[in-house]
Amino acid sequence: MHFALAVGGFAIGTTEFATMSLLRYFARDLQIDEPTAGHVISSYALGVVVGAPIIAVLSARVTRRTLLMALMGVFAGANLLSALAPTYAWMLVFRFASGLPHGAYFGIATLVAASLVPTERRTQAVGRVLLGLTVATIVGVPLANWLGRVYGWRWAFAAVAALALLCAALIALFAPRDRTVAGASPLRELGALRRSQVWLTLAIGAIGFGGIFSVYTYLGSTLIDVTKVSAAMAPLVFSAFGVGMTVGNLVIPRFADRALMPTAGWLLAGSAAVLAAYPLAAANFWSVTIDVFLIGVGGALATVLQTRLMDVAGDAQSLAAALNHSAFNVANALGPWLGGMAIAAGLGLTSTGYVGCALALGGLLVWALSRSRSTMRRM
Repeated sequence: MHFALAVGGFAIGTTEFATMSLLRYFARDLQIDEPTAGHVISSYALGVVVGAPIIAVLSARVTRRTLLMALMGVFAGANLLSALAPTYAWMLVFRFASGLPHGAYFGIATLVAASLVPTERRTQAVGRVLLGLTVATIVGVPLANWLGRVYGWRWAFAAVAALALLCAALIALFAPRDRTVAGASPLRELGALRRSQVWLTLAIGAIGFGGIFSVYTYLGSTLIDVTKVSAAMAPLVFSAFGVGMTVGNLVIPRFADRALMPTAGWLLAGSAAVLAAYPLAAANFWSVTIDVFLIGVGGALATVLQTRLMDVAGDAQSLAAALNHSAFNVANALGPWLGGMAIAAGLGLTSTGYVGCALALGGLLVWALSRSRSTMRRM
């Protein structure tokens, strides 16, 4: 069952990250410049932020098995329409629609995965679902890029649609037939927004995870202009990031299941350290590859915080779980924006590492506040 859920994560991760690498192809075909084509990526992210809470609230009375199949069906249809988009305007609409199921799918999928294992192994179960997303950065994105380069960008989106349909079929075959949670309602889901620990947990991710995106967004330019690597070698560093995320999701949850919040704190502190080292590491191919791998390991924070939300959301699990991915898309906007400001100010491409370090420390500060408030409530 975990594999079936991870297939959906693989499809989502592939389309989310591969769109960036396919940008020049569909920009040319749709007769727009690349900066304008970048709005297609923003449209998808907006769909994630908007869709996650709305779907989670409105589907409160829908069984999780049915909802997961429906979400993958919508995701497949929207990606197929993206492959057929005749104009830039329609591409914007279809990418927005593709983003709508993203957060809700991961939120519900992780709740289902956690329900299938003992409590002391919840984070490992969540990590296995999100493993699909991390493996996509290593396997799915290069394959989609190859498809786009050789056969045309439309085939890459069509392949993602096929993967989504495969996921829906696997869920139909292997997901346990569940019932609607007793007392479930949109109003009860909205109750999550009254819990301060839910907001604090979301803030940890929205701020602390922004550091990773600050570096990742400008990594390609840094490798070419600072590290002076060839175009053929640059993908290896990006792969190191994906491998780091995958290793992180395999290893870190084992510690988190023993000590959840301490693990989150150590992850943020470790991320701050490796992000601070990035400006120095960027001068050499091997040192930057190792540093980027370690930055990727810090991506396990998403898994840890997903489990934390299960603990603090009470009876409003679906909305809180889905909002985690809205928070990480806020980080995806915040990190690159602040990193871009540093570069525009003349601080250089590697200054994104210091920006990332500051964001990780900001997340650590929110983590400390959350931890202290939890301690005070227990006293």
